[in-house]
Amino acid sequence: MPYDVLVIGSGASGLAAAVSAERAGASVALAAKGSLQSCNSAKAQGGIQAAFGEDDSPEIHAQDVWASSHETADRRLVEILTSEAPSAIHWLEDVGVEFTRDNGGYRLARCGGATRKRLLQVGDRTGHAITKALRAAVASSATTTHTNAPLSELVPTEHGWRARVGDHELEAATVVLAAGGRCYREAEERGELTTNHPGATGEVTQIALDLGAEARDLDALQYHPNGGAWPETMQGYSIPETTRAYGAVLLNADGEEFTDSLGPRDAVSQAIVDEVAKGKGVETPDGRPAVYLDTTRISEGDANISLPYMLRRYRGGGIDPLREPLLTYPVLHYQNGGLVIDEHGETTLEGLFACGEIAGGTHGRNRMMGNSLLECTVFGRRAGKAAAEKAKA
Repeated sequence: MPYDVLVIGSGASGLAAAVSAERAGASVALAAKGSLQSCNSAKAQGGIQAAFGEDDSPEIHAQDVWASSHETADRRLVEILTSEAPSAIHWLEDVGVEFTRDNGGYRLARCGGATRKRLLQVGDRTGHAITKALRAAVASSATTTHTNAPLSELVPTEHGWRARVGDHELEAATVVLAAGGRCYREAEERGELTTNHPGATGEVTQIALDLGAEARDLDALQYHPNGGAWPETMQGYSIPETTRAYGAVLLNADGEEFTDSLGPRDAVSQAIVDEVAKGKGVETPDGRPAVYLDTTRISEGDANISLPYMLRRYRGGGIDPLREPLLTYPVLHYQNGGLVIDEHGETTLEGLFACGEIAGGTHGRNRMMGNSLLECTVFGRRAGKAAAEKAKA
C-alpha cells in the first residue's frame, strides 16, 4: 500500500517531520541512509535558540538572523523561524527533551551574532538529547522505518512519488527530503577537516535538482570557527561556541585578542584565517595552523553545567581546558544554502518538501549558531504537517 508521506533522513528535521505527519493522521514511512542514530543533528553541541529572555523577543531574534545573514535570508522564513521558536521548545519538551534550567527558568547563553541571551542547552549534548527524544516518539508511533536504505531514485507518478530506498521500492503521495548537506564529501575533496558525519554527501540534493527543483546559495558553505586543532584525537571536533558565551576568547601567538569572540560565525572564522596569514598564529605539533582559544577564563561552575562533554573529551586527551588554552582553527561545518522552500517547506515541485540543512533561505549565506536545531524543529514540524494535509487532500 502507498504511504501518505515518505520522509528521507533520520536527523532532527526528518524525525520532527515524521512525528508531525503521523500526528496529523498520515501513514508515514521514514528511510535512513544508515542507522536511525546516524546523523549530524546528534553531534550538535551548542544549543538551540528561542526568545525567552525578559529583554528579548522573536522580532529581535529575527533581526539578529537577518543581520548575521548579511541581509541575504528569506525574511518570510526568518519570521516563521523566530516567531515559532518558543512553541518549538515546548513541543520538544512534550516529546521528552529536558533543557538545562537555572533558578527555575531556562539557562540562557548569548551566542555568536546574537544581541541577547537566548541559547537553550541540554548541557553540551543538545542535539543528542533532541534526536534521542524524537526517535523515541517515532518508535512509539505507527511510522514504518527503513534503515541502511539510501535514496537512489525518486520518480513522480500520477498520484505522487515512487522512491527506491536501499532494496525497497516505496510509493507515497508526498515526500519530505531531510537528508542534510554535503560537507563531508566537500571536506574529503578539499583535503580539509570537517565536523560532519560521513553520511553528509549531498546526493539527495542532486536528485531533487535533477528533477527540476530550484535551489539557492549552494556555494555558501560555513566553517565552524572553533574546530579542534590539537590533540590529534580532537581534530575535526567542533569545540562548542558556548565556550565563548561563557567567557573564552580568541588569542593570537602574542596573547592578544584580535576579534570579537561573539561575532557572527563567518566573521570570526575569517578573522582567525587572517590572523594566521599575518604570521600571528601558532602551529600544532603536527604542523597545522591554529590560534588559542583561552578557555581558562570559563568558571568551573559554568563548565561543569554547560560544557561537561567537552571537558571529558579534552581531559581524556590529556588537556584540561580550564587550566590551559586550546588550539583551534576553522573547520568545514554546514551547508547554508539548499532547495528553495515556501513557508510550509514545499519545494518548487508540488508534493516534494524539504526541511533542515537540505533546504535554503532560512539562514541566507551565513547561519547563526543555535538556529540549525531550531530550523529542524520548526520546519520539520511544518513540512510534516503540510505533507500530510496535501496527501489527505
